[in-house]
Amino acid sequence: MRMPVMSVSLDTRKLTSFALVAFMVGGLLGGFLWNFGGVYVPTAPSLTGFGSMRQFDSVEELKTYLGDRGESYPIWSMRGGALFEISPVPSKATTADAAVSAAQAASAAAEAVQAASGLSGFGLDYSGTNIQVEGVEEADIVKTDGAYIYIAKGKSVLIVKAYPAEEAQLVTEIDVGLTVQDLYVAGDKLVVFSYVEPYTAVLFDAVMPEYENEKPKTRVEVYDILDRSSPEPERALTLDGLYFNSRLIGDHLYFIVTNPAYIDDDIVVLPTIREGKAWSVVEAEDVWYPNVTRGWLSYHTITAFNVQDSDAEVTAETFLLDTGTSLYVSMENLYIVSYNWSEGSVITKIGIEGGGITFRANGTVPGYVLNQFSMDEHDGYFRIATTSNGWRRGGVGNNVYVLDEALNTVGSLEGLAPREEIYSARFMGDRCYLVTFKKVDPLFAIDLSDPENPAVLGKLKIPGFSNYLHPYDEDTLIGVGKETEEAKEGDFSWHQGIKISLFDVSDVENPRELAKIEVGDRGSDSPALYDHHAFLFSRARNLLVIPILEAQIDEDDFAGEVPPNFYGDFVYQGAYVFDISREGIELRGRVTHIDDDSLLKSGFWFESEYEVERGLYIEDNLYTISQGRIKINDLGTLEEVKTIELGDP
Repeated sequence: MRMPVMSVSLDTRKLTSFALVAFMVGGLLGGFLWNFGGVYVPTAPSLTGFGSMRQFDSVEELKTYLGDRGESYPIWSMRGGALFEISPVPSKATTADAAVSAAQAASAAAEAVQAASGLSGFGLDYSGTNIQVEGVEEADIVKTDGAYIYIAKGKSVLIVKAYPAEEAQLVTEIDVGLTVQDLYVAGDKLVVFSYVEPYTAVLFDAVMPEYENEKPKTRVEVYDILDRSSPEPERALTLDGLYFNSRLIGDHLYFIVTNPAYIDDDIVVLPTIREGKAWSVVEAEDVWYPNVTRGWLSYHTITAFNVQDSDAEVTAETFLLDTGTSLYVSMENLYIVSYNWSEGSVITKIGIEGGGITFRANGTVPGYVLNQFSMDEHDGYFRIATTSNGWRRGGVGNNVYVLDEALNTVGSLEGLAPREEIYSARFMGDRCYLVTFKKVDPLFAIDLSDPENPAVLGKLKIPGFSNYLHPYDEDTLIGVGKETEEAKEGDFSWHQGIKISLFDVSDVENPRELAKIEVGDRGSDSPALYDHHAFLFSRARNLLVIPILEAQIDEDDFAGEVPPNFYGDFVYQGAYVFDISREGIELRGRVTHIDDDSLLKSGFWFESEYEVERGLYIEDNLYTISQGRIKINDLGTLEEVKTIELGDP
C-alpha cells in the first residue's frame, strides 16, 4: 500500500518526510546497543500480524509507546534536552518541466565538454566498482570514470588524472574537513558521504540549536567536477545519525541514515535534516511503525534526490523499525533486513522508482541474514537465505525462502547442513549457490525455477570455505575464502591461507572444483573476504586481482610437523594478479606499494598507508591504489609504468 506523504519546505527545495525504524541483532549486537543507545521494545510472541503499519496520532502517543515498552538509553548526552521549534522556509518549488529541462541542459553541457576534450563517453575500456545488481551502483572508497580516479583519503577526496598513463598525475585535493566514508561519480558530479563527529562545530553556526552539535551526523555533498582541477561544491545535506548504506540508480541517489529512538529528559528526540541554513524536523505524526512490538528501535530515514539537478526536490521518508543490519536493492525496490531472536529476519520493502520512496510490504522469515548476497529479487519474487539460531529451532540449520511481492512466503527449503552456518551465497537466475562451513566446505546448488518448491540439485564437500562467490559465467563460480585443516582436538577446523577456487556447476547434480590456488599460511588476509568492492575480475581479460596480506610459516623453525593453529609472519602485502579461466588459476605476478621492512616489524597487526586496498584497469594498464600512492603497471608484463605519490597536489 502507498503511504500518505507529509511535506515541509526546505530552502528552495521541498523536503518530504516519513518516519521509519529498524532493528539491530538483539543477541549478536546487544552489547553494542547498550553503549549505542535506543529503546528496547519486548517482541511479540509470534510472527502473526506483521504486515501492516500505522501512524502515531501525536508526540504524546509516541512518547507513551516508547516509555511503556522499555527504558530509554540516549545515544548522545544532552544539555537540557529541550526540543526546538523550526519554522519551515516558504517553498519556491521548481516545476517538473523546469527540473527536466535543467537536467537535460546540464547533461548536454557535460557531453559537449567531454567531446571537446576527446573523452566523450570516455570511449575507454576500464573496470568499474564490483556491484551486485546491474544498473544499481554501489558506493566505494575508490571510483574511476576511465579518465580520472577518485580516492577517499582521510578528510579529503583526491582526483587523479589516470589516462593516458604516461600523463597520470594528482590533479587536486578536495578538503572536505570531515572523515570521508564513501564516494560516487556520476558524469560530472561527485557525491561524497562524510561523518560529522559529535561536538564538531566547524560546519554549524549560531542558526543551529546548541545541543545539535552533540550528535553524530551524516553529511552528503555533491560537487560539480566538470573542471576536474577545480571542483565546485553544489549541494550539501546534513542529517542526524549514522550513514547506513546507499545506492545510485540512474541519476537518483538513495541513502539511509539511522537514529536510535529514545526519550531524553521527558522529550522525544526526533531526527532533523538540514540543507543550507534551513532545517526540518520529522514530526511524530508522520512516523510510521508496524502493528507489532519489536526489538531495538531506530529511525531509518531514506533520502533521495537527483544528483544531476541541483534544484531537484529532496525526498525523505522515515520509518520506525528494528535497527537494520543488511540491505538489498534492485532497480525498483529496497529491502532493509534485520534480525530478532524471537522473530527471525524482519524484512521491510520500499519502492524507489524515479526518486520516489513508497512503503510496499513487510514480512519475516526464520533465521538471520549474512549479507546482501544472501538476498535477491527475480521475476517478482524475493529470495533470501538464512541461518537459524539453534536454541529456537533445535540446532543450527540453513534455509532458503521465496516470498511473493507482498512478502508472503510461498516456498521454503529448510534444515540444510545442520550445525553449520552460511559463509557465502549467490543467486543467479533460477539457482542459488550456498557455501556453509564448520569443518568442510559444502557448496550447495539449489533450484528455484519453481518458486513454491525450492530443491537441492547437488552439493560438493571439500576442505576450506568461500567467503565470497562471484559468477565466472552461468556454469562457473569463483570462490574466495580460506583453506582449512581439521582440528584433532575438536569438531572444528583451523583456518589457513587464502584460497581461490573455480567451481564447475554445469552438471548441477555433481558440482566439482575445477581448480584452486592457495596463497600464504595461517594469518593471511584479504579485504576481498569481507568487502566485494576489493574484488576485480574480467572474464574477457582472464583477469582476477585481489589485495592480499600474505603470512608464511618457516617450517625450519619446527622439529616436526607444523601445528595447524600456528600463525605465520607477514611477508608481503599488495595486489595479487591471477590468470583465471576454466582451464585453471595461475599467479601472474604481484604489485606492492611497500618498500621498507614495516611488514617484518608489524607483529600480529599490520597497518600502513601503503597497504593496497583496490585495483582497477584502464585499457591495458593495471592501477593499484593505497592511501599513499597509485602504481600503474602493464597488465601483460606487470612492468611498472608510473608511480603517483598521493601527497599535496
